Order: sequence, then structure tokens, then C-alpha cells
Amino acid sequence: MSIKIYHNQRCSKSRCTLQLIEDKGITAEIINYLESPPSEAELDAILTLLGKEPWEIVRKGEQVYKDLGLPSLEQDRSEWIKKMVENPILIERPIVVNGDKACLGRPPENVHEIL
Repeated sequence: MSIKIYHNQRCSKSRCTLQLIEDKGITAEIINYLESPPSEAELDAILTLLGKEPWEIVRKGEQVYKDLGLPSLEQDRSEWIKKMVENPILIERPIVVNGDKACLGRPPENVHEIL
């Protein structure tokens, strides 16, 4: 089983989601997405697996969200993905990918759906 978690160690939801995975005896590939953000193609693929648009998983509370004018940005998928990859703090966390399935670990128990 090849599981990836796009993780931020400082986030309690992310830590809890990782713990749920490890409690199942699964070793996940941990991707610190703030230091190693996904490429535009990778984020696009993740969004497709999630069944979400980028503006649905953006962290609206981040100052950069306002600084970039995202509240008024047209809903252009590729433009939003580009902004999120350039500013990975905007990507909601954690995201867990298991093959052709993905989930957002909010709440952390969502991960059980794809394990």
C-alpha cells in the first residue's frame, strides 16, 4: 500500500491524521508540502481525486490569501492551482492520497475512508 500524506508537523489535524494512519500499521510517505509543494500537475491530479476545486481547499484565513486578492479572483482552476503551488501555505492540510483515492484529513477520521 503506497500512501502519501501532505503534512505540516505544526498542524494538530495533520499530526492526528498521520497517527491514525500509523495506528493501522501503515508507513506513509510524509511530504512536507510547505518545503516540497506539489507541482501544478500533481495538485491538479490530487484535486481531481478529491473531487474538489482549488478554491474549495484553500486556507482562507492565511494573510497571503488576502494579499494575493484571491477573494475576488475569478474561479479559473489553473490560475488558482498556480497560486497555491507558489504559496503552499494556502493548501488545506492534511491531504492523504492512497492510489486512486484521496481525502482531506478534516476531520482526521476521514482518512479511514481510503485506507
